[in-house]
Amino acid sequence: MTTEIKWVLCPVCNNKTRLKIREDTILKNFPLFCPKCKHETLINVRHLKISVIKEPAAETQSR
Repeated sequence: MTTEIKWVLCPVCNNKTRLKIREDTILKNFPLFCPKCKHETLINVRHLKISVIKEPAAETQSR
């Protein structure tokens, strides 16, 4: 039984990061850093499917 291993690609520049995931890897709210473009992105991973978490825009709080 072989498990599939895949490189995590940066969602900004689409280059390889320093991270590999397997079929059974589960990540939630993971801060992914790309050494090439220097961006940090929050991601979720489940069953080799990577989804980018869009951070809500900063809004002023009203009282």
